[in-house]
Amino acid sequence: MAGFRKNVPSLNALVALEAASRHKSITLAAAELGVTQSAVSRQISSLETDLGTKLFVRKHRSIEPTSNCLMLASSLANSFSAISESVDLIRSSNRTETVTIGATLAFSTLWLLPRLSEFRQRFPSVQMRVVSQDARIQLESGEVDVAIRFGIPPFEDAEVIASRPDTIFPVCSPEYAMRLENPAHFYDSSADLIANDVSERTWYSWGDWFSRAGIKAHVPKPSLRFNHYADALQAARAGQGIMLGWNVLVNGFLQDGSLVRLGDLVVTPEGRYNVLVPKRAKRMPIREIAAEWIASNL
Repeated sequence: MAGFRKNVPSLNALVALEAASRHKSITLAAAELGVTQSAVSRQISSLETDLGTKLFVRKHRSIEPTSNCLMLASSLANSFSAISESVDLIRSSNRTETVTIGATLAFSTLWLLPRLSEFRQRFPSVQMRVVSQDARIQLESGEVDVAIRFGIPPFEDAEVIASRPDTIFPVCSPEYAMRLENPAHFYDSSADLIANDVSERTWYSWGDWFSRAGIKAHVPKPSLRFNHYADALQAARAGQGIMLGWNVLVNGFLQDGSLVRLGDLVVTPEGRYNVLVPKRAKRMPIREIAAEWIASNL
């Protein structure tokens, strides 16, 4: 560290150099740093003397960085950015901040809420607000910091942090499966199908699933319908019939044994779950933390 201090010029001078190189102007650099033009000029002259080389070519109304200056300024910009990011992360970990996450009702209820305790344990100073709605969340409004949207990127209003595909297959309770003569060919019997009515066409109906699974059999009409996927899922767990299980949403229930798969047929939908942040949004460390946490767990 002692050698570093002897080798590296004044930090104030390096800050002045980076600003002057970026603006190509002593006046604009001084305004950004809140000092006088003469102070910036003195810092740069001191650096030129220390380094033994010209850093700027003085012109009538501007200054032009030399190649040595551009090399040093680029290194300084990257270093200052890394330092600023580290400081922001430390500050965010020591103060209470709020991050708003938006998702569909099904995703919030079945995926996000069961995992919130893990996030809160890792980031106890962060307050989380969840916005759940089946209508598409418009990120331009600034209502949410991070959104999970099913679809096919790219999106005009958002930057994609991560994506994950899903698979769809029939599920029911273990008790209901035992009542079926041939669970893998449940559609050949008088099985009770459970459906959810939604306007968003990224959700697959039974007709969609049978068609994409290559099943030519007559599709029986659902005997139960719900307007929310989570309600339909609860009905299936209660032994009321068979529903379409989206793996990301039902995997927890498959693991605890309250739901089982019927047969081996699987349909892969065209869309994916996308973790999104608003485009052109002001940088906010806690947003990046939340987005990366969702992406790593999805």
